[in-house]
Amino acid sequence: MTKRPHRNFYGRLKGKTLKKSQRAYIAEDLEALSPGAVSWEDNPDRAPLDLETLFGGKPVWLEVGFGGGEHLVHQAAANPDAGIIGAEPYINGVAMLLGKIRRADVSNLAVHPGDARDLMDVLPAASISRAFLLYPDPWPKARHHRRRFVTQEHLVPLARAMQPGAMLRVATDIPDYVRQTLEEVPQAGFEWLAESPADWRAPWEDWISTRYEQKALREGRVPHYLTFRRL
Repeated sequence: MTKRPHRNFYGRLKGKTLKKSQRAYIAEDLEALSPGAVSWEDNPDRAPLDLETLFGGKPVWLEVGFGGGEHLVHQAAANPDAGIIGAEPYINGVAMLLGKIRRADVSNLAVHPGDARDLMDVLPAASISRAFLLYPDPWPKARHHRRRFVTQEHLVPLARAMQPGAMLRVATDIPDYVRQTLEEVPQAGFEWLAESPADWRAPWEDWISTRYEQKALREGRVPHYLTFRRL
């Protein structure tokens, strides 16, 4: 049995009371969308997930912190030949995603309603061909910057799970988050692919603007779109 590491969790797990329909989504749909045994209780030996069986040999993508799920469902519908895992501990966001999955009728998604670090523990090495980190919690106070996803605590296991040449997309409207991303991500084994300002000012061609981006634009903040490649 692998010894469970001590991990602090600082984000929200639950917000407003779920609607009746959202409670039904969770009760009826969530278990069937599980990527496999992720939790320490169900998988104390941290055996790797069987992604081959889960997605039938499709390339596997990962979105860390999918918010309300609009980007995740958009990518799943546009890329039926890929299998996509979304990780999100905020149960209200999970419920919103499940409703979107029903309406979009997509079947190439798996959902981990918990800490992405637990999921990355059990992703096979070099199994992920694309990853997304979109408008992550900015933790704006300097003393909280160590809580950001773009630290080695999170990036090293992410890099382990990603294939050589795999792409990592990071979107944020916080200038200091951009700074930290450009400092930390290359240290974990990635290269930034920007060659001109347009490469981080313009969204990706297959981008769908999320609710978090719309809020940033309303409040006058400028989005940045950063693309990295796993070395």
